[in-house]
Amino acid sequence: MKSFIRIVFAVGAFALMVIAAGLMLYAFYGAIRDGFGGGRSVDDILLDTVGYLIVAIALFDVAKYFFEEEVPAEREKRTPADARRGLTKFVSTIIVAVFLEALVLIFKLVRDDVGQLIYPALLVGVACATMISLGIFQRLSATVEREVGAKDRAAELNET
Repeated sequence: MKSFIRIVFAVGAFALMVIAAGLMLYAFYGAIRDGFGGGRSVDDILLDTVGYLIVAIALFDVAKYFFEEEVPAEREKRTPADARRGLTKFVSTIIVAVFLEALVLIFKLVRDDVGQLIYPALLVGVACATMISLGIFQRLSATVEREVGAKDRAAELNET
């Protein structure tokens, strides 16, 4: 069953990489198409391209996380510290992507419709809440790791 799960993660990660590569290609194709087609300003075209690239890079990073953390067979017996570091890398990637996407939306909407700025502002708020939650998780899990580690060391000393 464990081999099947690793295969599923590998296939899923590969699919994410293919989709991310497609998004990157589409971003450049769209920029070239819109640049020659006229009708749109260069800054609009570039902001759209940046938005696609941010999502593509985030997808690549998620796929990389799956390949590094979930696919290898030797990663079965991880310490809590390893799991915490892996989850922190994964969530940090998502937070950065959300912040960057919110920034792109802010730049786009400031010129068009200032009334729509509530959506990127909410996106920034969600990213901040996620970052605070990650900090709380880090603090609590590090404290538990120290306590459990101290108990384990004490138990080992008592056994000898």
